[in-house]
This record gives sequence, C-alpha cells and structure tokens, in this order.
Amino acid sequence: MIQLNDVHVTFPGGVTALHPTTLHFRQGEFVVLLGASGAGKSTLLRCLNQLTPPSGGSITVEGLGRLDNRRGLHEHRKRTGMVFQQHQLIGRQTALANVLLGRIGYHPAWRTLFPLPLAERRIALECLERVGLLHKALERADRLSGGQQQRVGIARALAQRPRLMLADEPVASLDPETSLKVLAQLRRIGHEDGITTVVSLHQVDLAQAYADRVIGLAHGRVVFDGAPAGLTPAVQQAIYRQAGHSTAEAAAPAAPGRPAYNFATIED
Repeated sequence: MIQLNDVHVTFPGGVTALHPTTLHFRQGEFVVLLGASGAGKSTLLRCLNQLTPPSGGSITVEGLGRLDNRRGLHEHRKRTGMVFQQHQLIGRQTALANVLLGRIGYHPAWRTLFPLPLAERRIALECLERVGLLHKALERADRLSGGQQQRVGIARALAQRPRLMLADEPVASLDPETSLKVLAQLRRIGHEDGITTVVSLHQVDLAQAYADRVIGLAHGRVVFDGAPAGLTPAVQQAIYRQAGHSTAEAAAPAAPGRPAYNFATIED
C-alpha cells in the first residue's frame, strides 16, 4: 500500500533521526513501531504523511505513485488519518464539530466558511457511533474524559475515510484500561475497513497483544521487523539498548500506584 525506499531524515545541525530505511506497509495490517523514546518511531511515522519531510529517499503510495509533487501529497494526506498523543481537539467545540474537521480536506477552502452539508454530518455521526460516543456528539470536547477525547480523535481521523491511519503514542496520556480499549478500537476498525494502521508505542506487552507486525527501532535504525511472537528477550534487548532504557522498563509500563494492563478485561 505504501513503500519507503532508503528514506532518511537529518535535522539541522547534522542530527540523524532516521537512517536510510526501506519498508513496505500492506493494506489492512496493524503495525506497531516499537522502541524507546528517541529511537526514531515518531520520525518514521510522520514521514509516512510527510509531516516530517524526508531528507532523502522516496515514498510511493499505491494509486498515487511517488510523493514528489504537491497534488499527490495533498491526495495522500486527504486519505491519511492522524491520531495524536494529546488529542489535538478544539475544547470549546462539540465532539461532532471536531469530527467534522476530518471532512475539510474534501472541500475547497471557501466552503469551510459555511456549515458543511447534512451528508457530511451523517458521516461524522456514524464515526462517533463506531467509537461508542454518539451520545456525546453535542457535548463540548473539553468536558469529555481523556479516553473519550482520544476516541473523538479516532472518529475525526475515521471521518476522512482513510486508507492509512497513523497514531503517534496514542495511549501515552491514558490510564492502562483505557489504553487497551483505544488500541482495541483502532485495530478493530482497521481490520473491518481494510485500513493500514501504523501506531508508535514503547510498551512491549501492548505490541505483543495488538500488533499484526512489529517494527522495532533503535538509534534511528530498524533492528526488527516481524510478527509479535518474534519479540524474544534478545530482540527486546536490541530494541531497548539505548542509554537509560531497559527491557524491564519496557515490559512494566505502569507507573507506581497505577494498575498494570489487564488484557483479560478488554474485548476487541
């Protein structure tokens, strides 16, 4: 569905965040980018829709070809949903209004000065229903819980009718039980709709529980690419061998005083 060929990113000052990387993402798979903070996960993920422009290499998207022109990039971004760590909602607007923002890419700029057509509102309401928040459609976003806000963010991305869904540390600010529910919803929707979903995480247990495929990064390089069952202790050590991190920390993500993840309580 999307192919990266020798894509790399070097920031001003000569800091290389991502070394030359070649990867292929298939339609409908749920991929977890796994690694410690600073491993290059977010850089790689944001390269997929060029929120972080690559310093070199090429990105090719099925049906669009190489993303080397403005028109192709616009079409790709229109088909790519993005779920952020801090939700990125407009707090004073309703959940419905926030989800409708996912439809803006399908209209010319002048059209956004007026209310969107009823058909667009139906799409937004359907997306809220799919994440279990139809009853919160007219509630202000800043009055929702953190988990509900993240689900509104998923609904907004889903309203784009995406072929690709990107989620950058989507559960980092959520409690363990809510984290499982959010990841389960992302995976379920991706599988049902055939959406390629790429999620960056640093918790090994979450990757093992939800991923179809895991791509492990360390120091801006891919050090593992395979099924979750392949995350042996040696592989985990290779992923988390950066200074200040250990596989023990990755395997025990819950902060002191907070409950650990209980996968048995979550329905997919």
